[in-house]
Amino acid sequence: MTRKQRRLTLIASAGIVLAMSAAIVLTALEDTIVFFRTPTELATGEVAEGIRVRIGGLVEQGSIDKSEGKTVHFAVTDTANAVPVTYVGILPDLFREGQGVVAEGTLQPGGVFKADTVLARHDENYMPPEVAEALKRQGVWQHGAEGVPVNTNASVQETGG
Repeated sequence: MTRKQRRLTLIASAGIVLAMSAAIVLTALEDTIVFFRTPTELATGEVAEGIRVRIGGLVEQGSIDKSEGKTVHFAVTDTANAVPVTYVGILPDLFREGQGVVAEGTLQPGGVFKADTVLARHDENYMPPEVAEALKRQGVWQHGAEGVPVNTNASVQETGG
């Protein structure tokens, strides 16, 4: 084998090892990757039941229903569609109707989203970037106070159920 052939063999072998390593890492992460979806995507059936996703939007006015114990029912809307959400746990202090929210969980039969994590706005100018993008696509983007764009670098308040 010539020197050039050995070099090409070494480069090809390194490329194969790198590709296999990337495939192993992506396969291992497949179950932990959570995609963001809008209420419209859930309502139109673009997301299969039982798949772990994040939904975001605004808490629909008049939708909060606190049942016995720590169970809370509410709806998340992107102004086009609303998805009913069930959450068992303590909600963030800033959680209220008309405010931005991101819920992580699974879509159940009947179109109800069962959340196990709820993220709420941190301050008056914060909205999660995914929610802001979804609202922009829907044409209902709202700027912060006095025309200042919403601060997407602020932190969120998180609770687990």
